[in-house]
Amino acid sequence: MSENTYLVTGMSCGHCAQSVTEELTEVPGVENVTVDVETGHVTVRSAEVLDEAAVRAAVEEAGYTCEGLASLV
Repeated sequence: MSENTYLVTGMSCGHCAQSVTEELTEVPGVENVTVDVETGHVTVRSAEVLDEAAVRAAVEEAGYTCEGLASLV
């Protein structure tokens, strides 16, 4: 099991979160996606480590920008 949290910019509402979730669940291996619109944090759980390029591509397909792994400090 792998879990990573990414910073996604451009989201402002529930529809944004739904679009990102739908695209990310299409990435092979993704088991769960949690989106926090206020912080821009998108947590992706998968069976195996995901290719970050695939995550970025899915977020961009939804119309947003993946800035990379989020700092959760």
